[in-house]
Amino acid sequence: MSNIVYIATSLDGYIADKNGSIDWLHATPNPAGSDLGYKAFIERIDALVMGRNTLDMVLSFDCDWPYTRPVFVLSNTMTHVPEGYKDKIFLVKGSLATVVASLNEQGYNNLYIDGGITIQNFLKEELIDEMIITTIPVLLGGGSPLFGELVTPQSFELTSSETLINQLVQSHFTRVR
Repeated sequence: MSNIVYIATSLDGYIADKNGSIDWLHATPNPAGSDLGYKAFIERIDALVMGRNTLDMVLSFDCDWPYTRPVFVLSNTMTHVPEGYKDKIFLVKGSLATVVASLNEQGYNNLYIDGGITIQNFLKEELIDEMIITTIPVLLGGGSPLFGELVTPQSFELTSSETLINQLVQSHFTRVR
């Protein structure tokens, strides 16, 4: 069972710019249309866990629903799933440890943890087992940071690192416990 982060950051560690935009993610030319390892990653995943803000961002994209796995949305205020997504999105609430235990009991053992605040909260609870972070060569100078404060330091081991499309560096870290 693993709780895994798969995300891109700027060189200075931001996942969104000062205006909350992620348009900069598409600034690096990708003429061959590489998926940057996403397909191989998602094949390992049983379900996604994200926060309400991330869901709202995904729903604002001008595209079809991008996920082939169930998406569990953490929200204490959302009372219903948006129309047309009842078989794709499921609302969950409670402590993160309880949510993860419940999902694991349902057979969802490898969870993709997505969204800045959600990732930070999972880290605070020491619930992240792996992180796959793609660094994009841009300095945003501010915005939404990937990482926040932790009660105690957490150690990770670099298990692999590769250059993608001659511009990006994707690093895979595994938690040392």
